[in-house]
Amino acid sequence: MTDDAITPEASPAKPRGWRTQSGDSLPEVFRSIPIPRDARFWTKMGAFSGPGYLVAVGYMDPGNWATGLAGGSQFGYTLLSVVLLSNVMAILLQGLAAKLGIVTGRDLAQACRDHYSRPVGFMLWVACELAIIACDLAEVIGTAIALQLLFGIPLVWGVVITAFDVLLILLLQQRGFRKLEAFVIALLIVIGVCFAVELALAQPAIGDVLRGYIPTAQVVTNPAMLYVAIGILGATVMPHNLYLHSSIVQTRAFERDERGKREAIKYATLDSTIALMLALLINSAILILAAATFHTAGRTDVAEIGDAYQLLAPMLGVGVASTLFAVALLASGQNSTITATLAGQIVMEGFLRIRLPAWQRRLITRLLAIIPAVTVAALYGDSGTAQLLVFSQVVLSMQLPFAVIPLVAFTSDRAKMGGFANRPALKWAAWIVAAVIVTLNVKLLIDFATMI
Repeated sequence: MTDDAITPEASPAKPRGWRTQSGDSLPEVFRSIPIPRDARFWTKMGAFSGPGYLVAVGYMDPGNWATGLAGGSQFGYTLLSVVLLSNVMAILLQGLAAKLGIVTGRDLAQACRDHYSRPVGFMLWVACELAIIACDLAEVIGTAIALQLLFGIPLVWGVVITAFDVLLILLLQQRGFRKLEAFVIALLIVIGVCFAVELALAQPAIGDVLRGYIPTAQVVTNPAMLYVAIGILGATVMPHNLYLHSSIVQTRAFERDERGKREAIKYATLDSTIALMLALLINSAILILAAATFHTAGRTDVAEIGDAYQLLAPMLGVGVASTLFAVALLASGQNSTITATLAGQIVMEGFLRIRLPAWQRRLITRLLAIIPAVTVAALYGDSGTAQLLVFSQVVLSMQLPFAVIPLVAFTSDRAKMGGFANRPALKWAAWIVAAVIVTLNVKLLIDFATMI
């Protein structure tokens, strides 16, 4: 370690506002990445960059593809406003998650365990585990579909094959956290390039695209549109990402005085904001591609990834269009696997203080997702898995309040955050976001109840 870098150090004493001392989050990589002292902006930005891209992965996983395709083909560009709103919410919430981890030295799961009673903490853990399983379910199905499209592997066997990606995770983790971040960013570049080519081929109407970002009341008043919109919200603002981000920002060995924490918050927020703007572009591209290719041609029934793959090449007139679509889907599924693994470890260790080897934690989560995916694939085929994919994103959305409300409450609490507590404007903005999320979910439950 050079003299101009901040070296890792032991965990600080119990901060005020908390009942117990918390252990290190992700101890194997905790404060493992040095931050250079007195360096220029871009040097420090480079040192802090990385966690935001791991978080952004969860905002463009295969679940986003299902909801984006359904929204674009059925409703054209209208739901672009929901994609934009979801991304703004995500930027705000992920900034709060990073601040919580940097200021308190504990991730969101550890904070919940410390603050709430055991029954409440257990309930929050169950809710978060359901969210991770739902997310993993989307990755399983998305990866299996990509394998089927690219190599002709039957859907059931593709689902089974996904169980072995645990070996990839172990290999990356053994090579260090920076290598893992580099791998994730490389796959993000692949996804971005694929969609850039797809949009160039689709040639969407720019005016219609821009108008799509303007909110309309129809999103809330139309039950079918609301269902897909909440799916987009669930696919975009991921509850497990809040736990993940509050942990992985602590891989940086920043100074722990007030100046060091404020600097870390600034760079971590910039990192996640830039990364989430990339996620916005890719999520928008999925919906725009569906709207420009299918909706404008009257194919409002295209809601399945397999159908989109089959139709892209003939409708765009270029054979490589379908291949690029499947390659991006495979990269998306593999990328999301990494973040779900880390989130699962953080949640289990933070809530229950149970440490399992990475391969065991990954295998447990993956098997819980594989069982329903294999069952649905075997019984109902492609259409059943497509519906399961969209439903998994609605399940994710239903879990959001259980992560968002504690996060906003903790970061607004001066006893816990000291001078870093949310200022009034930020505090009210955060509570408005939480209220919007809760309101949309209540509306969805009412709609479900009336349809039964």
